[in-house]
Amino acid sequence: MTIKAYGAHAADKPLESLDITRRAPGVHDVQIQIAYCGVCHSDLHQVRAEWAGTLYPCVPGHEIVGRVTAVGAHVSRYQAGDLVGVGCIVDSCRHCADCDDGLENYCDHMVGTYNGSTADTPGHTLGGYSQQIVVHERYVLRIRHPESQLAAAAPLLCAGITTYSPLRHWNVGPGHKVGVVGIGGLGHMGIKLAHAMGAHVVAFTTSESKRDAARALGADEVVVSRDEDQMAAHAQSLDFILNTVAAPHDLNPFFALLKRDGTMTLVGAPATPHAPPDVFNLIMKRRSLAGSMIGGIPETQEMLDFCAEHGIVADIEMIRADQINGAYERMLKGDVKYRFVMDCASLAV
Repeated sequence: MTIKAYGAHAADKPLESLDITRRAPGVHDVQIQIAYCGVCHSDLHQVRAEWAGTLYPCVPGHEIVGRVTAVGAHVSRYQAGDLVGVGCIVDSCRHCADCDDGLENYCDHMVGTYNGSTADTPGHTLGGYSQQIVVHERYVLRIRHPESQLAAAAPLLCAGITTYSPLRHWNVGPGHKVGVVGIGGLGHMGIKLAHAMGAHVVAFTTSESKRDAARALGADEVVVSRDEDQMAAHAQSLDFILNTVAAPHDLNPFFALLKRDGTMTLVGAPATPHAPPDVFNLIMKRRSLAGSMIGGIPETQEMLDFCAEHGIVADIEMIRADQINGAYERMLKGDVKYRFVMDCASLAV
């Protein structure tokens, strides 16, 4: 089936309207009419080949929500009319230790929603800036938010799980003091989720102007990280730091804020590396530096259910498909609160 999409033919070309082909649903497939797709910073890095290995034409988008329109004969979990989502994963090997543990995100053969290997035309996956997608039922998620929140639920499929997974893995909850570094697409979700988990949340920003916004998201305290006195006031006070910043920066001042045995986990993915951390900042208090990448399918469903139960969605700005290039430029400047979402109905215009 030929459908409309938005994508790029080369790293130095703008995104434009494309005609792409989707396969007919196989016996285990779910066909989804895409209503909305979130715009992730990863989309920009990938489509502009700032990360290695971009395949063209590149149709980005891995924060997909919509309605099931057809299912294969052996599909048992979904039926036509269901509200569903698709995140960053559309396939994996299904038999390694990671897949067996429901951590398909760490499978060596994980297939991304776009730019991943597939037998479908054109030989690599094409993402959610499109009218429709066909996905094996294993990688489809149920959306339990009311339909009125569907657009704002879209970023949960990447920004939500990217921040939820490390918070859950490091057992954040009541009695914990948690730092969230950066108040952007990821950071604003990290603040909301850590707050809902019962933690005392300290938000870190380089901008004094974001203080009120961070408190409105659920932060108990806000620290301007460029202010040495404010940083010093929180020395050795945090159990865990979720660092969401997707630009290279000095990690060392944040290590000093961790208690003994505290962990800082990086989820932001900069185009160039951070400076190496001072090893003494780690060994003197048995601190840890860790990383985390999205989440597996079971945990993503858990996150969606948690967010539905607590009324958590992203703060979004809706755009038409033909506004995507301008949205990318604004995203580079941090000019969005806090996530763009594409109205995929606009692809038909």
